Amino acid sequence: MAKVFFDELLESIAHEQRKYQAVDVDDAVLKEFFTDRQAVPARPEAALPRRVDRMAPAPQSSTPAPPSPRPEPPGARPFRQAQPEPTRPSTLPPDQEIPLRQAASLEELAAITAQCARCRLAPTRNHVVFGEGNPQADLMFIGEGPGRDEDLQGRPFVGAAGQLLNKMIAAMQFTRESVYIANVVKCRPPGNRNPEPDEAASCIGYLNRQIELIQPKVIVLLGAVALRFLLKLEGIRSKRGHWYEYRGIPVMPTYHPAYLLRTPGGKADAWDDLQQVMKVFGKVYQKPVRR
Repeated sequence: MAKVFFDELLESIAHEQRKYQAVDVDDAVLKEFFTDRQAVPARPEAALPRRVDRMAPAPQSSTPAPPSPRPEPPGARPFRQAQPEPTRPSTLPPDQEIPLRQAASLEELAAITAQCARCRLAPTRNHVVFGEGNPQADLMFIGEGPGRDEDLQGRPFVGAAGQLLNKMIAAMQFTRESVYIANVVKCRPPGNRNPEPDEAASCIGYLNRQIELIQPKVIVLLGAVALRFLLKLEGIRSKRGHWYEYRGIPVMPTYHPAYLLRTPGGKADAWDDLQQVMKVFGKVYQKPVRR
């Protein structure tokens, strides 16, 4: 299965490169990403606060176009098959699961999510942070969950980590409006702690339906928590920079922006990861010629 998937990636990359025609990266924008204006003392990446997302619902066709083949850049590190997600019986009554499958657009799914009370996070939230961005985005970022600023505003990545994520997206020659941002959980865990496994399990259906509706060509996982709950893998330092697959979509794990604020030295590794994603879309960084 991995070989078939990898062959599809190689076959489609030529098409993607013709489409995007090797856009060069603006060196000034890249410098913004590497500017350490908000560096704070280092802390283990997996213990950092989360950032969640809520989208401003946008109209979506009820009959989305079939997804194009999933590309991977030539010369990237070898594709790795993530551990298969174990099949387990649902803990939710059927009448709570059916609406997710029936949601034909992100707008409909957001309305369902706004009424969610499936786990202990619901009573303490100010807003459900659903997700934000282009409902037909080729590139999707998935983080952990909302922090204080996100919970208050009902939007993803609006605090300091969000500002850095904006710079990361700009350095990749995308805009925030052209990508889609979502999180593993839609409600803020108290004290910005990591989501518990049962909380993530209660929320993962919303995220999976978002992915089905958006049909991104590539997913970037931000941090150890997203890696754990989507790919069932541990160790962001060893897993970052390698291609994986989630529901047939190429996935690139990298560091969470909050970690990069605390450990600016990790930005070089993160930039290496992001460049692999950029190559999928024919975007390349060429160092400026010094005269």
